[in-house]
Amino acid sequence: MTKKLFVTMTLASAVLASCCGGAEKQQEAAMITKQPIEVVDGRFTAEIMHQLGKVGDPQLSPDGTKILYGVGYTSVKENRSNRELFVMNVDGSDNHQITNSPKSENNARWINGGSQIAFLRGGSMWIMDANGQNEKEVKGISGIDAFEFSPAEDKIMYISYIKACTKPTDVYPDLEKSSGRIIKDLMYRHWDHFVEEIPHTFVASFDGATLSGSKDILGAGEELYELPTLPFGGLEQLSWSPDGKYIAYSCRKVAGKQYAFSTNSDIYLYEVATGKTENLSEGMMGYDTEPLFSPDGKLLAWVSMERNGYEADKRRLFVMDMSDRSKKELSGDFKYNVEAITWAPESDKIYFTSCVNALTAIFEVDVNKDCSAIYKPRANEPTDETHFGNGVRRITADNLLFDFDGVRVAGEKLITTNKCMLRPAEIVSVNIADGACTQLTFENKETLDKMKEPTIEQRWMTTVDGKKMHTWILYPPDFDKTKKYPAILMCLGGPQGTISQGWSTRWNYRLMASNDYIVILPNRRGTTAFGQEWCEQISGDYCGLNIQDYLTSVDVMKKEPYVGKVAATGASYGGYSVYYLAGVHKNRFSALIAHAGIFNQEQMYMMTEEMWFPTWDNGGAPWDNNPTANRHYGNSPHKLIRNWNTPILITHGEMDYRVPVEQGMAAFNAAQMMGVPSEMLLFPEENHWILKPQNSVHWHRAFYDWLDKYCK
Repeated sequence: MTKKLFVTMTLASAVLASCCGGAEKQQEAAMITKQPIEVVDGRFTAEIMHQLGKVGDPQLSPDGTKILYGVGYTSVKENRSNRELFVMNVDGSDNHQITNSPKSENNARWINGGSQIAFLRGGSMWIMDANGQNEKEVKGISGIDAFEFSPAEDKIMYISYIKACTKPTDVYPDLEKSSGRIIKDLMYRHWDHFVEEIPHTFVASFDGATLSGSKDILGAGEELYELPTLPFGGLEQLSWSPDGKYIAYSCRKVAGKQYAFSTNSDIYLYEVATGKTENLSEGMMGYDTEPLFSPDGKLLAWVSMERNGYEADKRRLFVMDMSDRSKKELSGDFKYNVEAITWAPESDKIYFTSCVNALTAIFEVDVNKDCSAIYKPRANEPTDETHFGNGVRRITADNLLFDFDGVRVAGEKLITTNKCMLRPAEIVSVNIADGACTQLTFENKETLDKMKEPTIEQRWMTTVDGKKMHTWILYPPDFDKTKKYPAILMCLGGPQGTISQGWSTRWNYRLMASNDYIVILPNRRGTTAFGQEWCEQISGDYCGLNIQDYLTSVDVMKKEPYVGKVAATGASYGGYSVYYLAGVHKNRFSALIAHAGIFNQEQMYMMTEEMWFPTWDNGGAPWDNNPTANRHYGNSPHKLIRNWNTPILITHGEMDYRVPVEQGMAAFNAAQMMGVPSEMLLFPEENHWILKPQNSVHWHRAFYDWLDKYCK
């Protein structure tokens, strides 16, 4: 339940656009663009949060002088979003909008030396001049989900969907009105949909005006494997070789029950002319993802996990010499995860991001040299860290309270986006030599400047077993330590992940603080930015030390005279945490809110879709007679229902197939039967996340109404 940068932001914009009406409806709808945002009494609201511009996918022009990017705008009234394209100089000057359409523009790329721009609109490729003029639709192929040009720009690889199930008319041709689903194997549904079609990647020729000769990389639909892997994979899973003769790609070539229990994806080398395919990572049994050719074509880098079935294994960086297929790991001494890799132009270094002690920073690793970089801990930070490993250097400073995303190289600078708990993503440049960061876009500055900011603090708390736990604390605007404030404990989902300096419209910590709550954000056992030992402790111990970590953070904060009543909230595994805490918290909490939470672990095992996850983390199936599984299922939150006495709000999306809605219903029904004050809010068209603008505003209003009722 994890996962990334340019890809993540592009995906979020695309998901929001598609879930809020679809391309066809957008074409007919009213224009949505940037509008003045009203701010009352300097207060941040859910409505303002959605109206802020969503900046993403910066693309550097071939000559390195300009940046092309997109901004998504949301109308709560229209209940949808629209995305427009912008261009600016590489120093941020001359920033101007180049599209103005009721349909979203995505996947924008420079072509023809930077004189033109190709982009997607409504599933078709379009081309326009670099100034946004002379738009023309590229003929030949539609239904394109994403694309990338070959280096010579005479071909594209693109993602589209193929049929992947048996329809009633395939068996009974006369039953054309039957809606029955014929299911013969596992993974028949995934995330928020029944698996009736899957993504494949195709190669097509491009002559400047037309796409033709489309060819399925996986063989004319004969192989029903996903490329890229659902639900979050994109074109970062494929890479053109510099000569355009090959495509490296990541694929998990299993289906059905095997797919449900496996995370073993491999890196394949596909020869465009012949279709010949070679497995480059055979024998590497975990996730192998994000292949990327070096600019000189001599090396191929990718990110690899070691163990099959474990999606939170350490993300290691590998490089293969394409001349002899020898490979080596570059991150052996680096104890953190490698994300979002980018080659330096000279093919001698790789830039990547990694979340280290709750901040996602930019690093570089020298492919050839051995040079230790000394790590200097922040104030009050544990000092067990001495270095990042041979050849690894941190570029962005550890006192910058931002999460940085994957980079583009512009001479001596890196172009990327960063965000924090106080603002959404903006484009920045980072000096490679000294890490100096310069903000280039200010999409939301005018609105944010009208509002009062919360204060952010970092604490290292001592756990019940004597370890140090990083915890973010947000204080309300105009915080006065002589007054008492209610507090919110945020229980992280995942369970593997990290509370870092991210920005989200689902769990927005600035919004919590702006509603006059102190926000407690512990990076408890299971979080990924503190090394594998801290991360892996939670597997098989859902009911143990990480629950004590939550209670520790509350107990520490309750000693402060300014902390009043406390509520516990969380989603997914965080929802499990809320349900479990409901049975053990001993009057620490005055209110509880669980979204998409796991309530009955036995039922959950047999209802979720990605089976590798509960099999690994639970110690096996409910019927596996081993100590870990027995303890795990024996301590399922539903077994503690007799202890529940705290008012609880339960929310869920009915299209959530990761944690099915029956989990929320069971928890609500049980609370009602036990006489616990409780409400349930269900969204028929939402999945694990509440995405549609009005649904999200509704969710936030219910959230704060519940907290205010019992905590203020």
